[in-house]
Amino acid sequence: MRRALAIALTVLMVLALAACGQSAAPAAAPAAAPAAEAPAAEAPAEASVPSGVEDGVLTIAMECAYAPYNWTQGDDSNGAVPIKDSSNEYANGYDVMMAKRICEANGWQLEVIKADWDSLVPGVQSRTYDAVIAGQSMTPERSEQVDFAGPYLYATIVCLTRADSPFASAKGINDLAGGSCTSQSATIWYDTMLPQIPDANIQPAAESAPAMLMALESGQVDFVCTDMPTALGAVQAYPDLVLLDFAGSGNDFTAEDGDINIGVSVFKGNTVLLDAINAVLSPMTADDFNAMMADAIAVQPVGA
Repeated sequence: MRRALAIALTVLMVLALAACGQSAAPAAAPAAAPAAEAPAAEAPAEASVPSGVEDGVLTIAMECAYAPYNWTQGDDSNGAVPIKDSSNEYANGYDVMMAKRICEANGWQLEVIKADWDSLVPGVQSRTYDAVIAGQSMTPERSEQVDFAGPYLYATIVCLTRADSPFASAKGINDLAGGSCTSQSATIWYDTMLPQIPDANIQPAAESAPAMLMALESGQVDFVCTDMPTALGAVQAYPDLVLLDFAGSGNDFTAEDGDINIGVSVFKGNTVLLDAINAVLSPMTADDFNAMMADAIAVQPVGA
């Protein structure tokens, strides 16, 4: 009896506690602290400009008609290299010699494309070729369109005339006053130098260096303006021509560094190729360049 009473009392106490002490609703979970604002994703770094020589081939363009910088010949004598997509035509000259030196230093093969002068810069911009090695002046205007490695030559400005010309004894640009003249189109020779000659009778520009020289040889003009390497090559090919160098006369052409510094043009931002070429050119001196140019002139074919 006593046991049954104890059990009953225990049950009553449990029920009473359940009625009076119903557990409180669980406390709401604390509000989560505001998540820190995620930093904006950084824009991916701009992909580097392809060098163009990933395949181990340096594709360059030149006129192959601008001796002694470059010319076309019918065989591989004197180190000439095949011209791409041309049958039995080879390129040689100072530009080819320099291109071979650059390729040898970097372990690249050399591929030469023959192109018109006016298409050289657009071809670099469109990546039709990796670089232009073609006797280009490093002018500010060109430097806005392409990047330049170099210089790989320093070329002073001179004139050419025929030995029987009244201008053959000229001692300064003032002595050329009134003469008829021309030069190659899209060059500083035509655009910047000829206008410095008083009363110059400037004729339409020639489309190429050979055309410029032919205008002089045929008597269409009294003289032409060009750079020293081109003039030296010309007097070798045409013995009746006279080179007019006014340096030190006090009456010479006025030229900026960009006019006489000759460089290798590459696609804008192509620092890999630019640095690789500059690594070859930077240790070279003006004497090195001139010695190579003398070698090019020595093997220049007659009439090139």
